Amino acid sequence: MLAGAAILAAVVASFFYLGIDFKALVARESLASMARFVAEFFPPDLSSAFLARTAWGALQTLAVSALGTLLAMLGGAALALPASGRFGPALRHAARFLLNLLRSVPELVWAALMVLAAGLGPFAGVLALALHTSGVFGRLFGETLENLPQGPERALREAGSGAVAAFSYGSLPLAWPQWLAYALYRWEMNIRMAAVLGFVGAGGLGQMLYFHLSLFQQAQSATVIGAMFLLVFAVDGASARLRRGLAPAFA
Repeated sequence: MLAGAAILAAVVASFFYLGIDFKALVARESLASMARFVAEFFPPDLSSAFLARTAWGALQTLAVSALGTLLAMLGGAALALPASGRFGPALRHAARFLLNLLRSVPELVWAALMVLAAGLGPFAGVLALALHTSGVFGRLFGETLENLPQGPERALREAGSGAVAAFSYGSLPLAWPQWLAYALYRWEMNIRMAAVLGFVGAGGLGQMLYFHLSLFQQAQSATVIGAMFLLVFAVDGASARLRRGLAPAFA
């Protein structure tokens, strides 16, 4: 009860501290301004030339998210081994510190740094997603390894197998379905983030949207927003089907 009361008090205090005015949000002038702004997005630009550019931007966003997620899987798996305590407490603490550092920096901040290092374009977006998501995957993959039953790997070690073979045949088959499910779910999130990273020059649909919004070209912006929705919807559906297909592996 005390914890609930403290949380409620903190929420109420936050509203007063931030000075949130809901009356201004629903005022007639505010609603009219929002309606005029939304109306400017219709009809969207459906010309063949612009649709081709938008499709290319969507493909670039998809490629950035897929490659960034794949690199993050490799980096996360490599860091998950020491983070799960397989190489002693010293490396465990060092790996966990690095994972905390990677995921504590938001993707937009990583993207801004990578744009300075690698220049404008999708490569900066790939690096930003890979760095942040490696921290997320390393933590999730490491916890998966810690929660696995040790019997299969121990039996292989006692039968004379080497450490690599025992892990590959005793623990990895048990961890892999969970790792893949995490990767698919995170890929859905990275699709959205890859679109946002374009606002800092990381290419794709986000860069197109930022460009057209800056020029007050709402018709073109509406087309890009629609492409974002369709891309996320398609990837979410495909990822959900793949995760359902993995369900028997968890049984």
